[in-house]
Amino acid sequence: MTLIHSIGAAEHWRILALNNAHAVETSVLDEVRLASMLDEAFLATRIGDVDAFLIVFDQQARYDSPNFTWFQAKYPDFVYVDRIITGPNARGKGYARALYEDLFEKAAARGHKRVVCEVNIDPPNPGSDAFHAALGFAEVGRQLLAGSGKTVRYLSKDIPS
Repeated sequence: MTLIHSIGAAEHWRILALNNAHAVETSVLDEVRLASMLDEAFLATRIGDVDAFLIVFDQQARYDSPNFTWFQAKYPDFVYVDRIITGPNARGKGYARALYEDLFEKAAARGHKRVVCEVNIDPPNPGSDAFHAALGFAEVGRQLLAGSGKTVRYLSKDIPS
């Protein structure tokens, strides 16, 4: 059984280190931005000493990500996975799946019916594409992100309540 914990202040430096090691797939964070995100988060969880983590917002969050605002313009109700990262030494242990299963359960308990996220097309992220497809996510749009050179696919999964 995988134990999932809330992200606390003691884990911030580990979150920043793991996140920033994967900035190509996500984006760079500093302590101020991370604290702001965690204050707005619907869910912010980790496994172990940050072997993996997940940060999620609901549709009411005050969050300025162009990906998040794309979903706000399309859907009245959702939870948005801003980032999920598994450290290199923790891959293959089912941690990302466990974090998502926990999210699905908590989102459904709060009456949400849709989980959304984005995955890079350029630069490509085939591991994330395969992972999200296996969980039942489907593409609902695409966008070239101004100023970043990234192109993303927007994904959605309906969850039963």
